[in-house]
Amino acid sequence: MHAEQISVFLENKAGRLAEVTRILSDAGVNIRALALADTSDFGILRLIVNDNETAEKALKEFGFTVRKTRVVAVEVADRSGGLHEILAFLNGRGINVEYMYAFVRQSKENAVMIFRFDDTDGAVAALSEKGLPVIPGEVLYTM
Repeated sequence: MHAEQISVFLENKAGRLAEVTRILSDAGVNIRALALADTSDFGILRLIVNDNETAEKALKEFGFTVRKTRVVAVEVADRSGGLHEILAFLNGRGINVEYMYAFVRQSKENAVMIFRFDDTDGAVAALSEKGLPVIPGEVLYTM
């Protein structure tokens, strides 16, 4: 049970991010969550969207390099220590978190974290065994 994110490689120059959002807007794609990491020369925009296929096609038509990546969305108790408990558990299982970012929603009980693991299937199995809510992509894209 995983979700799919789109990663877009951007030159680190004015207007590139706005160009991506314009393309997605024109294509009718809704951005659900995002994270942007940058270096001096380029950035990686990671997106959870409501329609991966349309987003990928639209961005590629405008010359962007796009890659799909398996990620895992996990409900985390929205309280002090909630994220630490999950990270400590995963660390105890030897599961490495390559990166993560938050998914904002209106509920005040749980937060949603998007994780990229070095072993996605192992992480999903461990999280499920622990009883932690893993959100399927079909649900995540509509939140």
